[in-house]
Amino acid sequence: MPLNDVPWTRPVTIRLQCGLERTFTGVYDALDFLENEWPLRHGERHERAVKTCRRALNGVVPAVIAREAFMAACLEAGMPAVMAPVKAAPKTQPIRVPRAVSI
Repeated sequence: MPLNDVPWTRPVTIRLQCGLERTFTGVYDALDFLENEWPLRHGERHERAVKTCRRALNGVVPAVIAREAFMAACLEAGMPAVMAPVKAAPKTQPIRVPRAVSI
């Protein structure tokens, strides 16, 4: 992760046009994808997402705003977000401590 990255509290997984899924953990990852690997170049939401991600990296807007802008751009390009199932906390049993037997 680059030093100037702004991580998201929840990663974003999108389904690419080829069918593969890709996960983005922060603003820098999203901006790199928007600028270097984007399948559409002229979408309104794409341009807004690029600007918003740059502003988030500069500390001007919160990371959550950049996350939402990125997700909107992905949806505009036909790459919907994949909702990951919420992982429940593992159920744990209390540890049984053996009792000392007195003789």
